[in-house]
Amino acid sequence: MASLGLQLVAFCAVVLLLALAGAAHGYPRGSGSPLSSAFYDDSCPSAYDIVRRVIEHARVSDPRIPASLIRLHFHDCFVQGCDGSLLLDEDLPAIQTEKDVPANDKSARGFEVVDDIKCALEEACPGIVSCADILALAAEISVELSGGPTWKVLLGRRDGTTTNIEAANNLPSPFDSLELLQEKFRNFNLDDTDLVALQGAHTFGKAQCQFTQANCAAGQPDDTLENLDEVTPKVFDNKYYGNLLHGRAKLASDQVMLSDPVAEATTAPIVHRFAGNQEDFFRNFAASMVKMGNIAPLTGNDGEIRKSCRRINSKGY
Repeated sequence: MASLGLQLVAFCAVVLLLALAGAAHGYPRGSGSPLSSAFYDDSCPSAYDIVRRVIEHARVSDPRIPASLIRLHFHDCFVQGCDGSLLLDEDLPAIQTEKDVPANDKSARGFEVVDDIKCALEEACPGIVSCADILALAAEISVELSGGPTWKVLLGRRDGTTTNIEAANNLPSPFDSLELLQEKFRNFNLDDTDLVALQGAHTFGKAQCQFTQANCAAGQPDDTLENLDEVTPKVFDNKYYGNLLHGRAKLASDQVMLSDPVAEATTAPIVHRFAGNQEDFFRNFAASMVKMGNIAPLTGNDGEIRKSCRRINSKGY
């Protein structure tokens, strides 16, 4: 245990060369406290810059990181709210990890970058910034760095101490019908505009060919990666919606927003609108991200601020 602790100290020291340092202490308390974009202004004013610098460094060697990080935020918030539960490693019998469910296994990635961010923040502002807030900040920064919109990230979430495998097994799937997707989004008070806007995150990143409409070519391994948007695969823009209009969506769960029988009266007009107006898409995407980030957050005295995003505090490092 001591050896592992020393390794983590050394690891964090390397990361800190890439991050801003700051000294701030104290954590606003109060059960039921609302989220606020100014939450860390006094307790950790360098938080945003630290997260940004680590991501900027990470994407130099791994251009997929921005898309991977925003996906972590989605898959976290859609399982018992935005509480960082997805980040917890297996630790039976107390913790069964969500990382191994079909929607995440061998596809959810970027956990090491979250570790790097957490190390840097713990050095600058020990015990202040939650892992759930790291995911929210990383999502906004990833979109901005890729050419997409910016928004004020509401902060103040605390980290959960449990996982929810049943809910994780019900995450939106690339094979879902439109009606099932609408139901899954409505369960979190997200409407059709939110659905179409948030699906727009598929404007960058990659997917394994086994999940695509065309499936894998002869001889291709199931995990062969394909760009979700072949036009501008590394840029956050509205080209994704143009792909849908031409029937070229990689995922069936994207194309159903036009092809499903119920789409004409629900999602199709929104797809057409976003395809013709990138500013409109950006504005709605930002609003939907804020709305999604408000799904059942733990605040005040609920939950905890994890020292390591991979395990609850009672387990230490």
